[in-house]
Amino acid sequence: MDLPIFPVADREHLFDARGIAKRFRHAAIFGALAALQPGEAMRFVNDHDPLPLLEQLREHYGEDLAVEYLEREPTRVVIRFTPRSGG
Repeated sequence: MDLPIFPVADREHLFDARGIAKRFRHAAIFGALAALQPGEAMRFVNDHDPLPLLEQLREHYGEDLAVEYLEREPTRVVIRFTPRSGG
């Protein structure tokens, strides 16, 4: 697996979904987001644009989760998730 081309900041945790079985990915992502402490973010790497996941996150977190695409290619997507109210 290739590494993200953007450096990961001290308070930003890498979550590479490509190594997780697809049927467990959404639960693992929700768990990782819930574990973030105030001021932390998650750098999410995936092999496709996770539009159904993003909809689930929007429904669950609403405006309390910032979503920022850092890379958006057909076979590689990198997104920064930053909770606005501490995870």
